[in-house]
Amino acid sequence: MAATIATEAPARAAKPWYKILYLQVLIAIVIGVLVGWLWPNFATNDWIKALGDGFIKLIKMVIAPIIFCTVVSGIAHIQDARKVGRVGVKALVYFEIVSSFALILGLLMGNLIQVGHGLAAKPDAAAVATYVKQAEAQKSVDFVLNIIPDSVVGALARGDILQVLLFAILFGFALMALGERGHRLRDIIDDTSHAVFGVIGIVMKAAPVGAFGAMAYTIGKFGPAALGNLLGLIALFYATAGLFVVVVLGLIARVIGFNIFKFISYIKDELLVVLGTSSSESALPQLMEKLERLGCSKSVVGLVVPTGYSFNLDGTNIYMTLATLFIAQALGVDLSFSQQLTILVVAMLTSKGASGVTGAGFITLAATLSVVNPALVPGMAIVFSVDKFMSEVRALTNITGNGIATVFVSWWEGELDHELLHANLNKTVDTSDLETAVTTG
Repeated sequence: MAATIATEAPARAAKPWYKILYLQVLIAIVIGVLVGWLWPNFATNDWIKALGDGFIKLIKMVIAPIIFCTVVSGIAHIQDARKVGRVGVKALVYFEIVSSFALILGLLMGNLIQVGHGLAAKPDAAAVATYVKQAEAQKSVDFVLNIIPDSVVGALARGDILQVLLFAILFGFALMALGERGHRLRDIIDDTSHAVFGVIGIVMKAAPVGAFGAMAYTIGKFGPAALGNLLGLIALFYATAGLFVVVVLGLIARVIGFNIFKFISYIKDELLVVLGTSSSESALPQLMEKLERLGCSKSVVGLVVPTGYSFNLDGTNIYMTLATLFIAQALGVDLSFSQQLTILVVAMLTSKGASGVTGAGFITLAATLSVVNPALVPGMAIVFSVDKFMSEVRALTNITGNGIATVFVSWWEGELDHELLHANLNKTVDTSDLETAVTTG
């Protein structure tokens, strides 16, 4: 398939600029910002909000079947069961190490640039009561038991990624154990996966509409003036996330043998969709497809990407450490060295299982604050109004981190096609058209 794309793509006529997805999304985001700023009453209309929410729901409706099909297919195509465990262990080791770097970087930046000091904000605990209640409920649930679904159908219906992932792994091993008898069912699952990606190709045509609705509503509701003195926190978070991507992920990319900026350019369509929707899950299917075309092993992509969406949330980790320090500084609460170490441990745990859906970072922040120092919980109201403006960067960092993680594990496993990797990153292969990947898959 890769050879076919590589030889045929140069002959294809270039698409008009107005038909390129990422440009459509970018234009929609700009229009959304202008509409939200100039006509806030119109932008906060329920119908405008429904445009963004509706697009995310369209994407979420196929997340569970895609996770199931890709994980089952990836495992079933492996002849050696030990490889699945080996890949899983390598992925988890990578996740924990890189997540620790993200948490530590957030703490360092928060201590070096103390933007919370002098902030004259009066937290309104009632404004975040619902979020705190949700966070407490989340914290009280036994994480291990929560992974096990009451029923497979229920897990698929709810779209619970961890539960679907568990069943998919078990089903994949069972299918692999069937040997040749399971090949027919495996082929059916492969065909189903291609069909679901076809649905994604159709849904993605609505991405500009969803991006417009999400951005217009956000700016219309909060407005530029709503940022106020919190601009410092937003700017610091953006800078820290950028530093993490360029330095930490950049060094990892350099070890493998490619440039991080070329990788970012390669997944620009997905990044702009995430920017418009504030949800890293909205680009999960396309990311998996592109990573396979980049030269990553199908089995590694099927295992690492879904797992990374629950265990490798670099943007969320940075946000939690920065926001915790910011709230403590704003409320005049001094955190000792041991309490800051506690932040690292607690944030590492509370971030696990947090999905890429908008607002999940805020929920995990509540869980972290309540453990580190309960006196900090009411201070969540300080960052409540601007959390939306940081959720986009959380999601962008998360999806970039998961992409690099997949390439790294494929390289570590010795299953990365370096020739295909450089061909794609150097743009000798046209990778901007999702429909091409689906039809040639």
